[in-house]
Amino acid sequence: MITGIGAITPVGNNVPVFWQNVVEGRNGFGPITHFDASLYKTQFAAEVKEFNAVERLGRPDSKRTDLFTQYALVAAEEAINDAGFDLNNMDPYEVGVIWGNGQGGMETFEEQVVEHTKGGGPPRYSPFLIPKFIPNMASGMISIRHGFQGINYTTVSACASSNTALMDAFNYIRLGKATVIVAGGSEAPVTPASFGGFSVLKALSTRNDDPASASRPFDIHRDGFVMGEGAGALILEEYEHAVKRGATIYAEMTGAAMTSDAYHMTASHPDGAGAAKGMELALREAGLSIDQLDYLNAHATSTPVGDLSEMNALARLTGGRETRCRISATKSTTGHLMAAAGAIEAIVCLLAIRDQVIPPTMNTTEIDPQLPNKQAIVLGEARTAKVRTAMSNAFGFGGHNGVVVFQAM
Repeated sequence: MITGIGAITPVGNNVPVFWQNVVEGRNGFGPITHFDASLYKTQFAAEVKEFNAVERLGRPDSKRTDLFTQYALVAAEEAINDAGFDLNNMDPYEVGVIWGNGQGGMETFEEQVVEHTKGGGPPRYSPFLIPKFIPNMASGMISIRHGFQGINYTTVSACASSNTALMDAFNYIRLGKATVIVAGGSEAPVTPASFGGFSVLKALSTRNDDPASASRPFDIHRDGFVMGEGAGALILEEYEHAVKRGATIYAEMTGAAMTSDAYHMTASHPDGAGAAKGMELALREAGLSIDQLDYLNAHATSTPVGDLSEMNALARLTGGRETRCRISATKSTTGHLMAAAGAIEAIVCLLAIRDQVIPPTMNTTEIDPQLPNKQAIVLGEARTAKVRTAMSNAFGFGGHNGVVVFQAM
């Protein structure tokens, strides 16, 4: 069961604000402020706004953590509070953390390398360099801050990382190895090296003259994704434990699957075979057919290859026919939060079920004629609909496909 959620995103630093902006189609894109991007081909991103780590976490934790861990701590705390735990009455060894991350503390690493290259004597590094940089520190710090002593580790599968974390948490609880797990992901990739690396891959949109419309999933004129940052956290809890304590249940996670394209380092397989298999397996585990799915939050990053691959995958699953499933791509408002994307979009699925509304895909004015199932895409404004079943896709460099399925109780 999902009994708590937390988010910090480019369109809101808590769940209520985030959800309102996503439903209303407001984006968080703008000029980069984290560093001077004037010489880059892309000069905008989806940054978290008005974030003060000292105010949110206190000076000690803010000093010894990188931004990706700070985002994780804030999102996790919101989710824990939302779940309404009485931590004093729980066995700490039954509460775990499984957290997704892709790059670790890039900001910390880059700053320290720059300092080293300045020379002028023996190399000097901060004693916090390794603890701040290593990708597992977000999961570690969540457990330290709250005293959780159960399962604790980090999943790294690029932009599928937090869906991997959700799937692992789901399985550990089913196996009886944990009662409660904080799962999700965080990323803080808006740094010179990270941004430059994605830019040279031609993965980023270059619409510097109009950042607000840069992320346009499925559009014939899409030219890349808008890099984002933030974190999403979900509380997965064993059913009887949740019911016994009277927890509010958002929905039940009923299926999850991972497959690999085994095709290319950075590109999705054109025909979407691996993604289609992942969706098929996740739906099968949930006891659903594609005809019973109400909503799909697509990975849809607004890249020419990726969007087509995903829609081809869905067409393989449906046999090319129309179903009742409606599709939206909320990266058109949040940007692509990399390893945090899956968790944030899982939260979108949960809130779509709660509120019976499908958020819109924004900025898409001319759907690529090559795409199958074009009529299923919700464009321009949110749509009221019966949503009892929802699925979220997350795909990552290396060919990682992670799919999760939720159902109303």
